[in-house]
Amino acid sequence: MRTTRRTTALVAGAAAALLTLTACGGDSDPLEQDTGDGGEETSSDTIVVGSQAYYSNEIIAEIYAQALEADGFTVERNYSIGQRDAYMPALEAGEVQVFPEYTGNLLQYYDPETTATSADDVYAELADALPESLTVLDQSPATDQDSYNVTAAFAEAEGLTSIGDLAGLDDLTLGGPAELEERPYGPQGLSEVYDVDVAFEATGDTTVQDLVAGTVDVANVFSADPRIQTEDLVTLEDPEGLFLASNVVPLVSTDVADQVADVINPVSAALTPEGLVDLNVQSTEEQRSSEDIAADWLSENGLA
Repeated sequence: MRTTRRTTALVAGAAAALLTLTACGGDSDPLEQDTGDGGEETSSDTIVVGSQAYYSNEIIAEIYAQALEADGFTVERNYSIGQRDAYMPALEAGEVQVFPEYTGNLLQYYDPETTATSADDVYAELADALPESLTVLDQSPATDQDSYNVTAAFAEAEGLTSIGDLAGLDDLTLGGPAELEERPYGPQGLSEVYDVDVAFEATGDTTVQDLVAGTVDVANVFSADPRIQTEDLVTLEDPEGLFLASNVVPLVSTDVADQVADVINPVSAALTPEGLVDLNVQSTEEQRSSEDIAADWLSENGLA
């Protein structure tokens, strides 16, 4: 809980109206300011919350913003800033103080040579790679990263829960963007890490449609894609870290981290992979605003 400087006023003398102000709490938060309002708890500090120009990222940012407001913070929203090259300078300069990020992609931004892939390793390296002006709070179980998906019917028929369960199945075809064929997590990575052999078909923008139609058996789909829910897909677990883990993580200015951590860390803990997909479905399929989506999610999770 943030400390607050309280101000008391003593009025003496009917004619002279002598006013004496006594300020208490010399160890109070330097971002809090006296207002001379007779002792009511007030604050003039404003937390600037930003987002990428991406509907899913804006929803998470709005959840942060509303959670902070519910805890008494004044929040300024600066959404749809753009991609990482556009918003990182504002974060490093402290112009934006709270931002939903993704661990793996952010680590690669600061350390292109990293070889970390697992969620814990990526998170640990990220904390060391950031400039002093920035830090990360607790990472969320929710992710927005490359993943391999199958239809629910195929998963049930073959008993599939993880990528390794594909080993031994014959005549598998993997679908995805053309560049997937040469990516380290593409067909060669599947074979080396999980002993899964596949043919490859470049399906591009029709990857999900091809998976549902049965043209391909396994598809490269981002883990927060709303079609995972709407098309009844199953995301296969990746225990060996074939993919670069990219968990949702709050990136914050170091000088406000202690103030906002108790509010935002519970948000991160409550945001699950399936929950993030559902939030995205509400945006893309139900056409709900990020404000309404965030308000309902916070209420449902007992955080507002």
